[in-house]
Amino acid sequence: MQTSSPLGASRFLPESRSLRALRNAVDGCRGCDLYRKATQAVFGRGKARASVVLVGEQPGDREDRVGLPFVGPAGRVLDGALADAGLARDEVYVTNAVKHFKFEERGKRRIHKKPRVSETVACHPWLAAELAAIRPRVVVALGATARDSLARESRGQMPPAGTDPKVIATLHPSAVLRAPDGASRARLYGKLVEDLRKARVAARRA
Repeated sequence: MQTSSPLGASRFLPESRSLRALRNAVDGCRGCDLYRKATQAVFGRGKARASVVLVGEQPGDREDRVGLPFVGPAGRVLDGALADAGLARDEVYVTNAVKHFKFEERGKRRIHKKPRVSETVACHPWLAAELAAIRPRVVVALGATARDSLARESRGQMPPAGTDPKVIATLHPSAVLRAPDGASRARLYGKLVEDLRKARVAARRA
């Protein structure tokens, strides 16, 4: 059974906390055991000073192989929802609460497995460092794992008054893909677009 290091990722963060330095260092992280089976760590991508940051759960199979976030089926749903909400993908920053793909093998397939709380906690310093470097106006939590990780951020050392971003929680794009029928998919997709539109409006008002 995999066990997370009690020290987590903190000791693997570089002295410089720029996005470039963090991205260069993340693949050497051994803060939990997820690195053992994953192909690579998948760091965030996007505009370095984005006003909107989107946080998902973890990389999927495609993301793990390519090394980029949200490039698989859920990423295509997200791209469509962003466009429908009036947000350009190259104007936002996308990342995950957990940087390594957790999965179980079924034959030749690698099936997503939800990270444990201990693994999310272990990886949290990377997300905290990303947000500190970007200083967004709005952070969108895509799903429960991201929401809980961001709640953990708010319980930590708080930034100066007036600088903490607004957090908007919504569903993960993969929920649209898992919907049992067309009507359910349309409803969930509409909810995702609505929440992304709220993020766009909130970022402009901040």
